[in-house]
Amino acid sequence: MTKRVLLARPRGYCAGVDRAVATVEKALEAHGAPVYVRKQIVHNRHVVDTLESRGVVFVDDTDEVPAGAIVVFSAHGVSPAVHEQAAARGLRTIDATCPLVTKVHQEVKRFARDGYDILLIGHQGHEEVEGTAGEAPQHVQLVDGPEAVDSVAVRDPSRVVWLSQTTLSVDETLHTVARLRQRFPELADPPSDDICYATQNRQVAVKAMAAECDLVLVVGSRNSSNSVRLVEVALDAGARSAHLVDYPQEIDPRWLDGVQTVGLSSGASVPELLVQQILDYLAGRGFAEVQEIVTAEEKLVFSLPRELKRSFGGVSSARPSLDAQPQQPDGERETGGNRHGGKSIDQRGANGERGGD
Repeated sequence: MTKRVLLARPRGYCAGVDRAVATVEKALEAHGAPVYVRKQIVHNRHVVDTLESRGVVFVDDTDEVPAGAIVVFSAHGVSPAVHEQAAARGLRTIDATCPLVTKVHQEVKRFARDGYDILLIGHQGHEEVEGTAGEAPQHVQLVDGPEAVDSVAVRDPSRVVWLSQTTLSVDETLHTVARLRQRFPELADPPSDDICYATQNRQVAVKAMAAECDLVLVVGSRNSSNSVRLVEVALDAGARSAHLVDYPQEIDPRWLDGVQTVGLSSGASVPELLVQQILDYLAGRGFAEVQEIVTAEEKLVFSLPRELKRSFGGVSSARPSLDAQPQQPDGERETGGNRHGGKSIDQRGANGERGGD
């Protein structure tokens, strides 16, 4: 049997990450180094290391930024208190919060104004959760998975709503919501699912191929919630084994013993060049046939933050330069299909395109 790779699509950069990384690059272009970024702009080691090499300084909080300097807020969002602290120190801020995270912030403010208890499904300590909860801390309770449901207490069971961190496992979130609804039958739903389109799409693509895979490799960093979830999704969907790696050198050769089919995907903060490096590694070990599993097409693009649009004439977010594709050999051209030469297996359903979710 031929050794093969099933390559998930969609994978890698989402529109929010594209925008955040491009924001930092444009800030460097407009203002020069150093540009300060509160926390990691996105949760990916390669992206952070590359930007640091260009003069970006990552800090844990705004009090580490020199007065009057430029600071970028990461894609995960920040609380109003952080905005106030930055303003008090005269910092020039650029907000790279993903617009889909901003949507959740707006929902928190609206439900808090209406007197709801807000049950925020998410992971303790995650930057997105901290920023979202900070919009209305007196109204928000964190629910860190189904096992936390029994400890939830609300003021009025008829005025309770759930919201969620955007990068969670869809299945785990629905399980948590079901448990919450058992306790609070009048639990209100948000206007739309808070799990972002990219998180959902990457999980669906992994599910579509996992049962055929002896091994699934997910390219992503360990502090990336959505990347970690992809490993869990692969195992739950029938993969015999699954591992998270940043680079090819992290692959244990023993993982490939007896393996005929490797599934490959990447988290929403992972540049495509890292996926290419894994494909090259696998090709060198006999996995030359690559088939794409296509479950959706993503076309969503977010414009740059308004603070940068003034400097760059309102241009939309472009693909960041650190995601440039590796040089292809002479005579090989990238087409709309699989540029590795394998066939593209299109498994999209009627609702395959989710770009505007």
